[in-house]
Amino acid sequence: MYDVVVVGGGPSGATAAEHLARSGHKVAMIDRAGRIKPCGGAIPPRLIADFDIPDSQLCARVTTARMISPTGRQVDIPIENGFVGMVDREHFDEFLRTRAAAAGVERFTGTFTSVERSDDRTEVLYRDKASGETERLRTRLIIGADGARSNVARAEVPGGDRIPYVIAYHEIIEAPEPTAAYDPERCDVIYDGRISPDFYGWVFPHGRSASVGMGSMIRDVDLKQATADLRAQSGLSECKTIRREGAPIPLKPLDRWDNGRDVVLAGDAAGVVAPSSGEGIYYAMVGGEVAAAAASACLASGRARDLRLARQLFMREHKTVFRVLQSMQNAYYRSDERRERFVSLCHDIDVQRLTFEAYMNKKLVKARPMAHLRIGLKNLAHLTRLVRAEYV
Repeated sequence: MYDVVVVGGGPSGATAAEHLARSGHKVAMIDRAGRIKPCGGAIPPRLIADFDIPDSQLCARVTTARMISPTGRQVDIPIENGFVGMVDREHFDEFLRTRAAAAGVERFTGTFTSVERSDDRTEVLYRDKASGETERLRTRLIIGADGARSNVARAEVPGGDRIPYVIAYHEIIEAPEPTAAYDPERCDVIYDGRISPDFYGWVFPHGRSASVGMGSMIRDVDLKQATADLRAQSGLSECKTIRREGAPIPLKPLDRWDNGRDVVLAGDAAGVVAPSSGEGIYYAMVGGEVAAAAASACLASGRARDLRLARQLFMREHKTVFRVLQSMQNAYYRSDERRERFVSLCHDIDVQRLTFEAYMNKKLVKARPMAHLRIGLKNLAHLTRLVRAEYV
């Protein structure tokens, strides 16, 4: 008999499981072995500090972000007073799962199939990877952290089957020698409709390797061809490909994260990936943390309504940031002409400083109201075409 069964062992599920185990709960975690999510792998300093990530997990430290427009305009934005850490999900996720197990979480390898309930018990059913047999785990609560197309969400939470998402695809390649085109301390973000008509492409360094990929909500976009075009455009076509990965990435938090009884969602299953940037690791781990807090509250009180705390706690801290990022995506990702203006806007020093302060600290910066006013006026000028995209 478990207090909580966590379905999914990515950053969100592993974080939730570890927090619950360290709080004294009996926890099981079911994970599908061998799945690696396509991900640029960027983690901000706040994540490193809040979740005690050791330097050994960082495969690179990025000090510059380069924005590239549809016409090839390049804007380099220095990351002042710090760096962005880069992780490889193949190793990072397993590190988190191993740390959860060290805290007392029992790990099971298999695929979630269903939840069965009777008058006196709730059981999570999964297909064991080694035996192929259906196994059962009896539990009081369930945390669904099984990705953007979560089977737990679809089966258990109203609206869990209607989450909007981008299909992301990337290729992990052997990193080339440093050149003017490839810098192992720089992330390149490509806003070009030929690569992605409604999102962006990326080249992110991972030390000895690099992640090259893109995403799109448009179903008939050929992701592999777009990535091949991006590699050619970036001078990376001849680099050896180590692995290829694709998966959905949600773009909007679900309106409801629990079933009002015994299930709460976390991470991608709850839709907590930042609009515009697609950043998910930090928000996934925070999602796991608040799901664990809600589950602990529910176990202590016996009140199913306490499961609502997960969404309430998350949105209290991050709702405004998500709304701003969604507005930016809606305004600038709709055409190459708008993307050109967005990259032009990135020349502005106020935009650069406030954007990265918000990214590094995970909150909107309020210290300089005049800077916000200037950004608002420049943003309005670009959206209303009062200035040319070439304006800096």
